[in-house]
Amino acid sequence: MSKQIEKRAHAVLSDPRWISVMARDPKADGQFYHAVKTTGVYCRPSCGSRTPRPENVSFFQTTVDAERAGFRPCKRCKPDQRSIGDQHAEMVTSLCRQIEAAELPPNLEMLAQSARMSTFHLHRIFKAVTGVTPKAYATAHRAKKVREELIRGGSVTEAIYEAGYNSNGRFYEESNRLLGMTPTSFRAGGADAVIRFAVGECALGAVLVAASERGVCAIFMGDDPDALARDLQDRFPRADIIGNDSEFEQLVAKVIGFVEMPKLGLDLPLDVRGTAFQQRVWQALREIPAGSTVSYAEIAQRIGAPKAVRAVAGACAANALAVAIPCHRVVRSDGSLSGYRWGVERKRALLEREAKA
Repeated sequence: MSKQIEKRAHAVLSDPRWISVMARDPKADGQFYHAVKTTGVYCRPSCGSRTPRPENVSFFQTTVDAERAGFRPCKRCKPDQRSIGDQHAEMVTSLCRQIEAAELPPNLEMLAQSARMSTFHLHRIFKAVTGVTPKAYATAHRAKKVREELIRGGSVTEAIYEAGYNSNGRFYEESNRLLGMTPTSFRAGGADAVIRFAVGECALGAVLVAASERGVCAIFMGDDPDALARDLQDRFPRADIIGNDSEFEQLVAKVIGFVEMPKLGLDLPLDVRGTAFQQRVWQALREIPAGSTVSYAEIAQRIGAPKAVRAVAGACAANALAVAIPCHRVVRSDGSLSGYRWGVERKRALLEREAKA
């Protein structure tokens, strides 16, 4: 091998993009393209064609750059066309709009017919793009319509039928899980719901713990106890909120004990309220052992939605149960700490304490 060829090979082997080409990494698609001198074609990083020799490879940022250099698009991966991922995302977006516009939720067979693919294939693609199944998406959308109608002041019956439920009984079977309370209480902003809470202090600041009859519904952390209490009031604007309960303060002490000494563990009955996707993410978070961290991408993989990394981050941000649902154990792919609802420094401190436990 001549020195010039050896130099070109070394330059490619040292380029981090070469790793993506070797791994045929679909996540790198659209970020760059690689061209092969001996074939005269350029490809996506994920192309399944035979791996070229590094000394014959050139990298380009865009398809235009590659074509200007005299390369033609690969007929196998078709880099000059929209990626399969983009096509799937567009198709699923269209199906989501179809679900939202339908008077009654379309079943899987109807959606598959619209997409012109098998029910199995559609189910797999829909879940990969959205993180939930078509049925779960339809259920979440109907719950959203019920909430919006109740907030607007419509009657419970109107809200139920407006959302596509064909019977009161069917909705009431699901209402507590979807709304966290009865429809009448939800419309009244949580009226008649009793929320007990207490605030304690730990090394990381103030900790507010609140619970409904179903279990702990909020664990907030911050610097100002009054601000935490106001946040709780905003979350349940018309609920009967009871504070300074001496018996309940024992529960707060249990949470604070866990913050101070993570090895004690924390086993609480939880009143978890969220969308189907959020619930799946939060369950995955509860399975992360203390002292360990995972990336947002890993959580997306674990719940069977590898493309829903941003949605996973959103679910972490929506978590209202600090430490009980340990979103502080989720970090960026490079191991760095990202935003945390209760402050990045608290996230760092929690992880350091768990690492030492």
